[in-house]
Amino acid sequence: MRRPIVVGNWKMHGSRAENARLIEELTAKFPADPQALCVVCPPLVYLQDIARLLRGTAILLGAQDVCAEPQGAFTGEISAAMLKDVGCSYVIVGHSERRLLFRESDQAVARKFVAAQAKGLVPILCMGEQLAEREAERTHEVIARQLEAVLKLAGVESLGTAVLAYEPVWAIGTGRNATPEQAQDVHAFIRAQIYARDAKIAALTRVLYGGSVKAVNAAELFAMPDVDGGLIGGASLKADEFLAILSAARAH
Repeated sequence: MRRPIVVGNWKMHGSRAENARLIEELTAKFPADPQALCVVCPPLVYLQDIARLLRGTAILLGAQDVCAEPQGAFTGEISAAMLKDVGCSYVIVGHSERRLLFRESDQAVARKFVAAQAKGLVPILCMGEQLAEREAERTHEVIARQLEAVLKLAGVESLGTAVLAYEPVWAIGTGRNATPEQAQDVHAFIRAQIYARDAKIAALTRVLYGGSVKAVNAAELFAMPDVDGGLIGGASLKADEFLAILSAARAH
């Protein structure tokens, strides 16, 4: 049985005051022994503040990105060891905004994945296709390429201590989202790619859906057999909305 995970990606939003209010509202209503894991990923500058606010709660801390290098002269970058040091247990790698806006290649994402695991962080590996690629019926091809870069560098066994996330780029922040059936198709494809290498790891690997997940569609998406939770953007900034999504995940 794969325990669901719901991850809140705050992106470049928030302030100390807003963050404190949000965490207070979340921790007041999030159960101490949840059936679904909850992870929040604030902007880098607030990680230490949020770590302090989450102390003694069941909510876990994650980061939005990590450097592929362990240390050195890389101005502006943050290493996996540093994230671990301030209380992170998860880190997002390969988010579509990093791939598209910051031109991160599949290979660069794979190196970040390896760097995160080397310091004991759980990488949340994001994969997804753009609208033109879906319309050209290249979704599976794109996903296979992005996953293969990690498998080639880290091996299938690395997925045993990782989380995957399918995020159709055309559904992120657009108000559009894949239907539950479309999400299930891609999630099943991802699991099949892993199964071809290791059946046991395929059965255990959690694959999240990200792309305009809201309280109104979360239950339908999470009901799909290969959807193990969600990577939530805008809705994670509203306590009631995020808690409703968490409730939907706990129900499955």
